[in-house]
Amino acid sequence: MLFLYDLGIRLYRFLVLLASLKNKKAAAWINGRKDLLTHIASQIDRNKTHVWFHFASLGEFEQGRPVLEEMKTRYPDISIVITFFSPSGYEVRKDYKVADHVFYLPLDTRKNAEEFIRMVRPSIAVFTKYEYWYHYFEELHRKNIPLFIVSGIFRKDQPFFKWYGGLHRKMLQMVSHFFVQNEISKTLLSSLGLTNVSVTGDTRFDRVVKNMNQVPRISTVEDFCAGCQVFIAGSTWHDDEVLIASLAKAYPDWKFIIAPHEVDLRHIAEIKKLFPDSTTLSEIKKGKINTQVLIIDNIGTLSSLYQYGDVAYIGGGFGVGIHNTQEASAFSLPVIFGPNYQKFQEAADLIEKGASFSINNAQELKQQMSILQNQETRETLGRIAKEYITSMAGATSIILEYLEDKRLIKP
Repeated sequence: MLFLYDLGIRLYRFLVLLASLKNKKAAAWINGRKDLLTHIASQIDRNKTHVWFHFASLGEFEQGRPVLEEMKTRYPDISIVITFFSPSGYEVRKDYKVADHVFYLPLDTRKNAEEFIRMVRPSIAVFTKYEYWYHYFEELHRKNIPLFIVSGIFRKDQPFFKWYGGLHRKMLQMVSHFFVQNEISKTLLSSLGLTNVSVTGDTRFDRVVKNMNQVPRISTVEDFCAGCQVFIAGSTWHDDEVLIASLAKAYPDWKFIIAPHEVDLRHIAEIKKLFPDSTTLSEIKKGKINTQVLIIDNIGTLSSLYQYGDVAYIGGGFGVGIHNTQEASAFSLPVIFGPNYQKFQEAADLIEKGASFSINNAQELKQQMSILQNQETRETLGRIAKEYITSMAGATSIILEYLEDKRLIKP
């Protein structure tokens, strides 16, 4: 199985290399790893030990960020190294000031793992939610470096619980402790004989609650929304945008804000074709504002936009899975998303509480929107959503207390 795993890693790199000829994100993935270990060696102080945080991408960073920042607040002399797998995380957070170093993760080979861990000398390693890399886990285990999974979530359909998942189960056995989101995850891990598990919830709730209380104002967006009901669509993909375009036509009195997941010029141009009466945030800054639709053409603004909304739509549900519903819910917005939400505990919880809705097509989207025309209904559902978000905060403190009790944090 390990042979197949290693073959898959190399095949993945080859496919990304091919894609890099036309795809900017793939090119960034390849270019960011050129001479990477040499670059790390030139930057890192090998006389220090570090706390190593690894994130797949930007979403996982926001999830693990509360633990990282609280750790740095309590122990300011700790040196923190962050790695990202994806360019969408690295490119946005490469200058993140709380960390001492931010790198791409070298490809998961035995040699890379040995070199990276020898240079970084982590005192502990913290991985968030989904990331499992065999050679890094094995090298940490071999060197008796504690490894923690934060905000882990497990489902029956994952390879860990399949007949062919022997290698994946071996990775789980190398983890020192799991901090998981729900009891189902704990039960599934228990079925594999793993009892080093704490149900702490999702650390992202802590980040969302903190953001809710210190969100900056955006004057240009305030001017755009002034006096109107506002539908905010966050982290959208093309399938989402097609649905919302039909909704915008049906509700000409509403303002629509579209914050796509990808903000390259080609995608922005495609969105503008779908919404003829639209402008971008960049254009608003130049004075153009009298349109029905505002397209956000930058990264990092979305979490501040929800304060101006009445209804939110979260993208990704017609692809591999929805994006972050928590930020919109924290601002008391009822939330709509596509059918692929099952991997996200908070989405299922919000549906159960009646504060969120899953739709399968344009007709269902319009049906839900017709219900949410009633202001009293929106406010009731929004209040339920916000109460749920605030009630789920607190995972970060539990995790830090565990690490402190075990004396695993050393400045």
